[in-house]
Amino acid sequence: MIADASLAETVRPVVIEPSRGLLRINLAELWAYRELLGILVWRDIKVRYKQTAIGVAWAVVQPLATMIVFTLVFGKFANFPSQGLPYPVFVFSGLLPWLYFASSLTASSMSVVSNVNLVTKVYFPRVLLPLAAVSVPAVDLLVSSVVLVVLMLWFGVAIGPLAPLILVFLLLALATAFGTGLFFSALNVRFRDVPYIIPFLVQIWLYLSPVIYPVSALPERWQWVLSLNPMTAVIEGFRWALLDRPPPDPGKIVVSAVTAVVMVVAGYAFFRHAERQFADKI
Repeated sequence: MIADASLAETVRPVVIEPSRGLLRINLAELWAYRELLGILVWRDIKVRYKQTAIGVAWAVVQPLATMIVFTLVFGKFANFPSQGLPYPVFVFSGLLPWLYFASSLTASSMSVVSNVNLVTKVYFPRVLLPLAAVSVPAVDLLVSSVVLVVLMLWFGVAIGPLAPLILVFLLLALATAFGTGLFFSALNVRFRDVPYIIPFLVQIWLYLSPVIYPVSALPERWQWVLSLNPMTAVIEGFRWALLDRPPPDPGKIVVSAVTAVVMVVAGYAFFRHAERQFADKI
């Protein structure tokens, strides 16, 4: 009896309480679950290419086929401007960050519902699910980058001296996908229309981003409107850093960056608000 009493005093139950505040981030808890984040990312990578006929080569086929179609339709027939670049290089350099964003947004929006067993049975910071989802498409991005390098060599386009700065703009794309994905992943728990909304949203968002045209070809007032879209800064900045194109307007970059931050904050607040009822409504 004495041994049992001492054991009960030594082993105390751990009580998990929801943290207060919609914007409160428990960094210590997220760090404690860092290994789980790695496991989720690795699991999603394996699932993504499991039982596929050509595996990771899909990361090459999709942007390459899209580039060919865009080059024929918008580069050859519509004769869109391309900032002095060969149109295939111009459009492919826009497709790389765009496809990363589109894949990240789609995956993160489905991340909570697709992990229903984890959400209902195991405790962990739920925000890790959309965070893992926006990390996985980076593999496709790395593979697709090889095609861009080949295109640049083929057309004689040199890499710009500021190429390392593309990481900054890719981080902005990640933040945009993460913020939007947080909102839709929480919304998807309650409304199962989200899988139908996301493809439509991505399609519209594509044409509001300078993938097939340069922002400089638009009237000035519309350039400022498009700067509210963070992917405008991502794509224009990506081309500027990698291909040594004319630098984007710093003011418009700031507008895009602020919009991305607002999307992350708003998405996280909505996610935290809805998170309390995930287990009941999923």
